[in-house]
Amino acid sequence: MTALTIELLCSEAKIFSEEECKHTEPTLFGVTDGKAVGTYLEHKFSDFLVAKGYQFVPGNSASGIDFPSLKVDMKVTSIRQPQSSCPFKSARQKVYGLGYSLIVFVYDKTDDSINRTSTLTIKSTIFVESEYTADFQMTKGLLDILKNEGNRDDLISFMADKNLPVDEIEMGNLADEIIKNPPNQGYLTISNALQWRLQYTRVIEKAGTVTGVNSVHKEA
Repeated sequence: MTALTIELLCSEAKIFSEEECKHTEPTLFGVTDGKAVGTYLEHKFSDFLVAKGYQFVPGNSASGIDFPSLKVDMKVTSIRQPQSSCPFKSARQKVYGLGYSLIVFVYDKTDDSINRTSTLTIKSTIFVESEYTADFQMTKGLLDILKNEGNRDDLISFMADKNLPVDEIEMGNLADEIIKNPPNQGYLTISNALQWRLQYTRVIEKAGTVTGVNSVHKEA
């Protein structure tokens, strides 16, 4: 048994993505539910890793992520609407990131009506490092304020305008922290909801061109 590392996870994700593009799957024919496709691919990738002899702690509802020992969550999303939901822990996630990395599989699904099978073409697979999983506009705005000699009040005003879901005391504490410890530029779009809504268009566009957003696989 080989202990799974992030480097191995990414190299195996590349192989898996290339192989999946050649596979035809009857159980997905006619399926339009993105969650069902996501569950299929998550289980298949996990089984793929186990079959190769990798040792890792599987995800569960307590950890909330797919590879808790690596602090990595797997996301599966359609190229037609590249987004998914994510548990809301605190508003700080929008400023400082989710607290874990993401490996994102972006697929395009096509059905073969003659053979009644489906093919998932993995258009791209992207690894987003934990430190860069914050909201793009939120972090860009905060960093611009700091760069332009903005103060605590400017930061609070900006976060309030962006409807960051925190009370006044916590917003003040967050502003103090931002001054002492400026965030990294994030690359996700994180929409407020009972669960965060993560959107991946920017990471698809930026993969391989910016720090922290790594292209694992891209369809030729």
